[in-house]
Amino acid sequence: MTMTGSRKPPEIANRVPRVTPDFWLIKLLAVTMGETGADYLAVNMGLGLTMTSVIMAALLGLAIWFQFAQRRYVPSVYWTAVVLISVVGTLVTDNLTDNFNVPLEASTIGFTIALAVTFAIWRAREGTLSIHTIFTARREAFYWLAILFTFALGTAVGDLIAETFDVGYLLTGLLFTAVIGIIAAGYFLLHMNAILCFWLAYIFTRPLGASLGDLLSQPGEYGGLGFGTIYTSLLFLVLIIATVGYMTMNYKPETAPDQKSHWA
Repeated sequence: MTMTGSRKPPEIANRVPRVTPDFWLIKLLAVTMGETGADYLAVNMGLGLTMTSVIMAALLGLAIWFQFAQRRYVPSVYWTAVVLISVVGTLVTDNLTDNFNVPLEASTIGFTIALAVTFAIWRAREGTLSIHTIFTARREAFYWLAILFTFALGTAVGDLIAETFDVGYLLTGLLFTAVIGIIAAGYFLLHMNAILCFWLAYIFTRPLGASLGDLLSQPGEYGGLGFGTIYTSLLFLVLIIATVGYMTMNYKPETAPDQKSHWA
């Protein structure tokens, strides 16, 4: 007879993906499409900023509901939520700028504070900011809130540098590529804290992707290559679908080895 105390605790699957090269690839694709997709809906389809924001917020709410209904990482569900939260994060900043006349400098400071407060509360309540231990709904709620603020902050920083400071989309993209390179060097060569490096890279891939999207989609007179938001969004959507398909075929659940790591 097996004693209850000797039973192996059930494995608890992590609800978010491991950080791999394809993670960063699809994250960059998602944020690029978030930029061009928001512009396409608001401008090209004529929905306007407010109506686009309402529609996309509703779709995001539905996607997050599906995501929380999962008990493990499901690539198609997770990355659908990332694409939508990227669009909504862009729209949050755009609404503050265009509808409420909030300067991008103020948005940058405000979202930096909001993100810092989110991390502080998350760390105080859970004892960790690791994305390898997202095993509870509360941890996942902190995770998605932090991601929303990273997208809104990244949009504000990217627009501030590219447009307000008139650096241009290409140079802004190169600037943030260099910043991410420095973060990667700090992690691999100087052994900087992995959690800090992850979240810094997560923030700065947003303005990098936004600059790439604007560079491809905006007309020449605004510093872009003129491919338009329709074709740019479709291109990145196809690449996202292909990458998610690859991830799904190669997915192996990341689990906690025991109940202790559930709270690690």
